[in-house]
Amino acid sequence: MKEKPKHAPMDQFPIKDNYLQIGGIPTTQLAEQVGQTPFYAYDRRLIKERVTSLRNALPDYLHLHYAIKANPMPAIVQLMSTLVDGFDLASAGEMKVALDTEMPRQHISFAGPGKTDKELKQAIAAEIVINMESETEMERIAGFANEMNLTPKVAIRVNPDFELKASGMKMSGGPKPFGVDAERVPAMMRKLAELPIQFHGFHIFSGSQNLSAESIIDAHNKTFELAIRLSEQAPIPPKLLNIGGGLGIPYFPGDTRIDLQPISENLKQLLPSVKQNLPDAEIVMELGRYLVGEAGVYICKVIDKKISRGETYLVTDGGLHHHLAASGNFGQVIRKNYPVVIGNKVEGDKETVSVVGPLCTPLDILANKMELTKADVGDLVVVFQSGAYGYTASPERFLSHPAVQELIV
Repeated sequence: MKEKPKHAPMDQFPIKDNYLQIGGIPTTQLAEQVGQTPFYAYDRRLIKERVTSLRNALPDYLHLHYAIKANPMPAIVQLMSTLVDGFDLASAGEMKVALDTEMPRQHISFAGPGKTDKELKQAIAAEIVINMESETEMERIAGFANEMNLTPKVAIRVNPDFELKASGMKMSGGPKPFGVDAERVPAMMRKLAELPIQFHGFHIFSGSQNLSAESIIDAHNKTFELAIRLSEQAPIPPKLLNIGGGLGIPYFPGDTRIDLQPISENLKQLLPSVKQNLPDAEIVMELGRYLVGEAGVYICKVIDKKISRGETYLVTDGGLHHHLAASGNFGQVIRKNYPVVIGNKVEGDKETVSVVGPLCTPLDILANKMELTKADVGDLVVVFQSGAYGYTASPERFLSHPAVQELIV
């Protein structure tokens, strides 16, 4: 008999007396503390351990930035401000959250292909680094700099002529709305030298959610080669090189955690030469999902259990309006189940069920025909790998159901 594929390894949360523990607290007690279901819970211990293990694995002189878009909860960003070296933003809303922390402004950067005039002025006034996405955006920044009598620091977000192979979400190679095509960057830098803005460096981001060390290594090799080549035509030596992130986390059957050792060894070999060619540049790895994704869970309650033509359904008070990614409607071509357990009875007799939400749409699925511990009305369904691209990546207002809550423990 063929062995069933195992789910992604979910060993980060302990089990005590058959209750899943989040931050050392049983799921049922946590639900009482929050006062409602559904809710997201994030374990600060796991976040700290992930940053520490990453720093131990990577070269000392590689700086870590947190991409706030992964999880912009203010308490998470405040915690991150004590753990990482900088922040990367994707909106003025995220800028406000970042500026409320003690993170030095010179270590905050702002990227995004459609920054409004208001957002650019806010970024200039806040004196953070602006990652420019086009020649037009550069001209707009220069115009606002003249109006405001300020000299903003800018980096060029480069769309390289290569992609991050085996990436869950490709953001480079070929025509893209992100960044400036690598072959256009030299002309852009010549124009930049004539404007009232200060060149600060490059942001070269290839893709995200990658579990292949080989692919990450290939992207790093090509990123550094491209950065060195472009820097030869820069108006001044770059002070910043953001090489992006791309490190993924396991979600689905067959997934395994990415092996950092070969990535680290390759970086240790590359960086001395890179520092020799870019002596003034701070080398940054920008990560979001990898830092917080495995530290979070989404918890909802079973409100009905029904059988339809031989199939069992657990109907919960949570669903795609809170967790679009777990429903399979956020980047999946073929829907796969996130890891799921019954939080207040992790072990026990099993049954095959589908976990669905309360919305009037067949898309509202949290687990499809999955083997779980037998559950009843009132039990808690826990969706793992929910610390990134959960709440704020979901259509919360869809069908006007109550809002979800978040807490960090």
